[in-house]
Amino acid sequence: MKSYTITVNGNVYDVTVEEKAAGAAATAPVPSPAPVPKAAPAPKAAPKAANAGAGKIQVKAGAAGKVYQIPTSVGQSVQPGDAVVIIEAMKMEIPVVAPEAGTIASIDVAVGDAVEAGAVLATLD
Repeated sequence: MKSYTITVNGNVYDVTVEEKAAGAAATAPVPSPAPVPKAAPAPKAAPKAANAGAGKIQVKAGAAGKVYQIPTSVGQSVQPGDAVVIIEAMKMEIPVVAPEAGTIASIDVAVGDAVEAGAVLATLD
């Protein structure tokens, strides 16, 4: 076994990799998070909407990442393809768009929140 320390986007992970004989199936290393001191405090996030999940149409994240920007607000009308939330993943800004026309009923995340793929970010009426 070999141990490595890997830094990804400022997060440090200690991983152990098991070496297998030739022809054996390889398995992915399992990261174990190590404490990392933060260089600077994160910017203050906007408060989440009190009416979270109020709409019937869900706007879901297509990829895991961090909420970078929310260019919409509750009550705003959107058309299909309009950016509702922008996620930062792998140093790219990825717009999450409205699947159909409607009005923003709730925004369920705040700037700086970490989100998983498939998480509901906002709802539309």
